[in-house]
Amino acid sequence: MADLLATSVSGLLAFRQALNVTSNNIANVETPGYSAETANLAEAPGQFTGAGYIGGGVDVASVTRAFNQQLAQQANTSQSSYSSYNTLATQAQQIDNMLSASSTGLSASLQSFVNALQSVSTSPTSTAARQGLLSQGQALAQQLQSYGSQIGQYGAQLEAQVSTDVAQINSLAGNIASLNQQIGAASTSGQAPNQMLDQLDNLVNQLSKYVSVQTVTQSNGTVDVFIGSGQALVSGANAAQLTTIPGAYDPTQLDVGLRTSNGVTNLTQQMTGGELGGLLSARSQILDPTQNQLGQISVAVATIVNQQQQSGMTLNGTPGQAMFTVGGVQVLPDSGNSGGATVSVTRSSLSQLTADNYQLQYSGGAWQLTNASTGQSVAMTGYGTAASPFHAAGLSIVIGGTPPAANDSFLIQPTAGATAGLSMQLTSPSQIAAAALVQASAGTANTGTGTISSAGVTDPSTYVAGTYTVSFTSATQYTVTNASGTTVASGAYASGSPISFDGQQLTLTGSPAAGDTFTVSPNSSANTGDNSNILAMISGLSASTLNGGTTSVAGAANNLVGQIGVLTQQAQNNASAQKTVNQDATTALSNADGVNLDQQAANVLNYQQAYQAMAQIITASNQMFNSLIQAMG
Repeated sequence: MADLLATSVSGLLAFRQALNVTSNNIANVETPGYSAETANLAEAPGQFTGAGYIGGGVDVASVTRAFNQQLAQQANTSQSSYSSYNTLATQAQQIDNMLSASSTGLSASLQSFVNALQSVSTSPTSTAARQGLLSQGQALAQQLQSYGSQIGQYGAQLEAQVSTDVAQINSLAGNIASLNQQIGAASTSGQAPNQMLDQLDNLVNQLSKYVSVQTVTQSNGTVDVFIGSGQALVSGANAAQLTTIPGAYDPTQLDVGLRTSNGVTNLTQQMTGGELGGLLSARSQILDPTQNQLGQISVAVATIVNQQQQSGMTLNGTPGQAMFTVGGVQVLPDSGNSGGATVSVTRSSLSQLTADNYQLQYSGGAWQLTNASTGQSVAMTGYGTAASPFHAAGLSIVIGGTPPAANDSFLIQPTAGATAGLSMQLTSPSQIAAAALVQASAGTANTGTGTISSAGVTDPSTYVAGTYTVSFTSATQYTVTNASGTTVASGAYASGSPISFDGQQLTLTGSPAAGDTFTVSPNSSANTGDNSNILAMISGLSASTLNGGTTSVAGAANNLVGQIGVLTQQAQNNASAQKTVNQDATTALSNADGVNLDQQAANVLNYQQAYQAMAQIITASNQMFNSLIQAMG
């Protein structure tokens, strides 16, 4: 009887515990991250009798949770990718909205300025048209400055979020390490602490929202977490700490480092995925390049307009002055420099100027220039002195100060600060140089078909005012003499090719005959209806003067707007795709690990019936025992 009672009691207790597990499953059906548990029953050790071994009932051998490591990793990976792309898309959308606005966008602002130039070309003496040009020039400068300022604000917000994310990652890593310690201690009993394991999985999933993670599960259930290119963030009960590091060249831009026993390891280039990875990508792929390209456009507008302004004549008959000022080249020394070298850089060629940044480093006893965006070496000419500067990428570089130390370096930003310094300098409509400084006329005795296409000043710094005569000694040869009869230039003639001399040039078309002459002389201040210089200004803005002579100012603006639009669309599409992947992975994980109410309902019925059966056997055992006692009495 005792064996029958003990066997029945073991079943009663086992099925009661199984019902408790099932009840807990049902109670947590809506609990995020809860993994369904199963009471695993095992036959109790049997007892030997003369008739053989007879079973000793049932025990609950263990309570395990449903957990699929592969599906969990897929959910974490897709969550990290979605967070990264979504963050990148959010940052890109801000820039896209700013630059592509129909009335205040980049292309629209440039076109309004060109329209104002065209109005002056139509009515060069109109004060209203000239005032409109000054207003549009000021509006363009202010709009470009506003773009730069907004990008700066977005950048400051981004850096603040980087710090916040680093702090959040450290907090989660610390919590994971703490749980690892508790799980390791609890696992010594031989039973898995399922609730702690669920909490651990949830923490890893939360961490994947901030950065890509790789995990390794140990035999005791603890998890080691790795980030970057395999750096350990959590190892057992120990959590490493991420930290923000002021940039070597620009301390306002934060790098991300990992504290180790040997110091801090910079992981910025290895930090991918998650919100943190998205922020770093937005900075390197959107904010910095956009600021640089806006600066390149600002430099182009100021350079082209200023050069033509100074090549023309104002309404008062005086040479024109620069219309715009623009910010200069920024040179940022590495905070680790130990030598005393200084570097000054100016722009020397608009067509060769790029929107990339460059690193100038003293290595192997010589200065070397590298494109910071591509990592490619850039050849330099010259010696780096004031008399013979280094020349590369449209820049003139002069090294000063005391000798540098090995590996000293400087970051050169040719255009990043240009937009902030862009401003209108003219204050009076009469200062606009719509007319040319020079005028040209054909000799009355000419017999060829050569006609004047244009004449103007090309280099105000070398321009020498005076009367010049272009004489053709043959149909293909010419000489240029000044008023004193001194030859200042000569060469072969080709229709449409400029004839240059003393900072000015004359362009002819057709075929002059031997003996034909053309005169170039200062324009008359009375010729106030001349619009040739303003037309040259419009032509210069539409000409392909950027990127090696392949892109106009308007083209550069359209390319920038289009580029940001494409990046935004790609990031949005990737975010949408990864969101779907993450939802599918999360659903698959929930189906595999979560609570199935139909299955739990079936378990309740099975365990309830088994429990009731055990209770009846206990009742029968009690009755049999009582009967036996009575019979013995």
